[in-house]
Formats: sequence, structure tokens, C-alpha cells
Amino acid sequence: MIRALLLYLTLASFTVKAAELSVAAYPSIQEALNANPNRMLFVPAGDYVITEKIRIRGERSGLFGPGRIIQQSADQPIVEIENAQGAEIRDLTLTRPEGKMESRNEGVLAIKCRDLVIENVRVIDNRSPAGAISVRESKDTRISRCLVRNYMRVSIDDRTQSKDWGYAFNCTDGTGISVGYSTGTLIEGNRVIEDNFVPTQEVKAKYKLGDYVKKNAVKGGIMSQQAWDSNYTDAWQQGSGIVVNAPEVNDLTRVIGNHIENAAQGLDIHADHVIVSQNIITNAFIGMKAMHGSRNVLITGNQFVRNSLWAIGLMPGAAAHPATDDKPENADGGSIISNNLISDFGHGDAHWIWGDERSPIKFDTGQQPDDPPLTDVIISGNVVHSVGKPRYKYAVIIPGGPNAPRGLHFSNNLFHPGTQGVCNGELPE
Repeated sequence: MIRALLLYLTLASFTVKAAELSVAAYPSIQEALNANPNRMLFVPAGDYVITEKIRIRGERSGLFGPGRIIQQSADQPIVEIENAQGAEIRDLTLTRPEGKMESRNEGVLAIKCRDLVIENVRVIDNRSPAGAISVRESKDTRISRCLVRNYMRVSIDDRTQSKDWGYAFNCTDGTGISVGYSTGTLIEGNRVIEDNFVPTQEVKAKYKLGDYVKKNAVKGGIMSQQAWDSNYTDAWQQGSGIVVNAPEVNDLTRVIGNHIENAAQGLDIHADHVIVSQNIITNAFIGMKAMHGSRNVLITGNQFVRNSLWAIGLMPGAAAHPATDDKPENADGGSIISNNLISDFGHGDAHWIWGDERSPIKFDTGQQPDDPPLTDVIISGNVVHSVGKPRYKYAVIIPGGPNAPRGLHFSNNLFHPGTQGVCNGELPE
């Protein structure tokens, strides 16, 4: 009897404590967080309508539970986590209502955090170029088992401030998970899926996608004259399923076991010391690319299905540069591409845009003359598998010229030839 009474009192005490830590005991989620700094708060099942972003600060703060938070303001993120250590958000659903889904803001925005955990969070219909889940200037973040669904919108990509481009055009844009200026990030087991903006000819015509809407008086430095005069670009699918972006800052990143479907670019890597492994990327016009000074990137054991422009691409970009008096060289290379499967290339929804004259694996020269060449890459144990007539010119493209890639080493690959062969030149051993 005494033992039963003690158990009852313990459970009753736990229930009271749990109730005190529930946001249901407060007029709003934000008031609950303000009243309980440095605590994890439970969000019970139900809808929580907000018009201001939820702000999480401090140490070991956060939210968890089955509740759904609905942001009514298109001008606000849904949740903002800033200057927090050990913060967590788990199991929540974050969304925007009909008529407010298109935004310039994030679903989750984390800035200057340490040991942040974002786990099993669903971000639905946050349609924004900013990223459904966006982490900046943070260290040792983990983004795990989240679902991002329908994150793209019609937008204008304005490059008129860039001397390289100098024009603006209509596009679809949006990013599922974005990590910038951060180190030690783990992005694992997430699903990033776009259901609305697939690249059909009807969607292109409806929104005049690719058409220039503004152009500078002077052609951009890396633009061809033909592209400048055409007033149109095929690259009107912008954004990425997952982007790790901040050359010379982003470091020590793991992108493992994610499923990315119907993205523009599946994975966009501008970082050093990266592991890209066991991901499935299907129906993206670009499966993945690593550029702008991406060094020591391990790309292994991934599935690339129904990509249209290329599946795996390594190349310098405008942010790559030789050494100067102020900073060391930012170059691409020292990387490994191994044991990846590329299948049904050219059978994606964007095939009608890019046609058959493409390649599943692409290496390229830089965007600018002073970009250091891509150097020292091992390509081993990969399969490019084509059923029926291939929808690509070569399995591998390697350009020539003074800034051509150097030190490429191919071994034990199985490359089904394209319409003109395996490669546009002899594959280096």
C-alpha cells in the first residue's frame, strides 16, 4: 500500500511538472518560452496560429511535441533560433495557410547556434528561396529525419548587380535545407520533396520562365554573346534540395542518407571536407555539384535517378581563386567519387529542356580565367546504367584547354556508352 501510494504521488508530481512545461498553460507559445528560459517545452496536439516568428534563445531551450504551428504572416519566419546553445526542436509541424504559402522567409531559421538539433520536424508549404530549414554561422548542428515538402515558388533571379551575369529572369526558386557559414553539420535521413513545381512546358509557358525581365547595358563577363542576345535562359529551375554554401568557411559537413525528389539541383556543395553518402536524388535536373573551391569531398554510395543535365559534377566556380597576399588559394579537388549508381539518366521531367546532348558525370573548367583548375580526383567503382537507347552523348565529359581538370584517375567503373561513346577523350588511368 505504501509503495503504491509513493508511486501515485510520484506520477502525480510528474504530471504537474509536465503540465507546467506545456505551452498549453500559457496564452501563446512565445509567452511560454519567455516564462521558461532554458527549458524544453511540450507542444500538445492541435493548431497554433501565429503572426510573429517564434523566438528561441538561451541554453537547452526548445520545443517538442505533435502540435502544428501555422504562420499567418508571409513576412516572418515561423521559428527563429538565435545565439542558442544545445537548443532543440522536435516532432513539430510548421506550415503556412493557403494564400500565405509564398514567402521570402524561412520555416526554421537558426543563426549563431552551437549543438543545435532539428529532428523529425515537418516544414510544409513554406515556399521560399530562403530555405525551409536554414542554418547560418553555427557549429555542430544536426538536422535529422525531417520532412520538407513543397518549398518552391515562382520568383525572379536578379543578377544585375553581378558583373559576371548582368541580367534578371523569371524562374522557379526554393531550397529545402540550407546551411551556410557553418562547421561540423550533420544532415541525415531527411526527405526533401517538391510536388507543385515540376518543369513542364505548361508551367514554363504560364509563368514565362527563363525570360529576361531586366538586362544591364553591358554584357556579363562570363556570359556568351549568344546567351546575352537570346533574352532567355534554360536554367530557370533555381534552388536546391540541400545546399551547403559558403566557400572557404563551410567545413566538416556530412550529408548522409537523405531522399531528394523533384528538386532543381539535388545537392549543391560549396564547402571543404564533406561526406556525401547514401543519398537518393531522383528527378533533379542536376543530381549534385561541388564547386567554388570545394576541397576534399567524398561522394560515395549514392543513387542518382532520372537526372537530366548531369548527375555528378565537379568544377571550379567564380568563388575559386589563386593565392593572394591576403588569403590562400581556394581550389577544387583532392576528392573521391566512388561506388555511386547513376540510372535512367535523361529520363527526368526536365529532359525536354536539356535534350540528349548531356552527360551523367561532368568535370569542367572554371567560370573565370583565373580559377585554379580542378585537380586530383579519384573516380572508382561507379556505374552509369542505361536501359534502351541512352539519352546522353557521353557517360563522362572532360574538357580540354589550359585550365582543364588535372590529375583525374579512373578505375573499375562500368560506364554504358552514350550515343558517341564513353568519354569525349581518353579516360585517364
